[in-house]
Amino acid sequence: MGIFRRKVPHHFVQIHPDNTTNKDWIVVLEAGTVIGPSPSKLRVARATQERTIVKRHNIFLSAKHYLVVDGFDPRIHALYFCPQLYKYDSDKKLIPLQGEEIGALIAQSVEGAVIDRRPWYVPGEQPSRKPVVSAPAPAEFDTVVVDMSSPRNSAAR
Repeated sequence: MGIFRRKVPHHFVQIHPDNTTNKDWIVVLEAGTVIGPSPSKLRVARATQERTIVKRHNIFLSAKHYLVVDGFDPRIHALYFCPQLYKYDSDKKLIPLQGEEIGALIAQSVEGAVIDRRPWYVPGEQPSRKPVVSAPAPAEFDTVVVDMSSPRNSAAR
């Protein structure tokens, strides 16, 4: 039966086929790797718009799409897709946010749902298969307003 079972590498993340052609930001958040007192539980490991997509077929020839993320570890990483966000500058003009800023906003919004874990485990112990962020993703939303830590509140859309 080993010839019918195909293992997918850990750095392949299964995605929906709609995410293969869009130009959304890909944000990889990392949890459980910062030791000591830290102001946040999450950090932005990577934020990019570049992507490598791999399509694999199972034995019944149905296709599954995978995003190749080098160094991805499902025990400590969470992957999010986000459209381009904008903020107002001092002249009340919209300027696009960059990847690190978008990642920081996503990390701020899901920080309360991070599962606290030990950063180590015994070699004979089976690592946990639970995702690092346990927040259920909202099914659909039109507008998100994020309170940024600036003197005046900005709106992100």
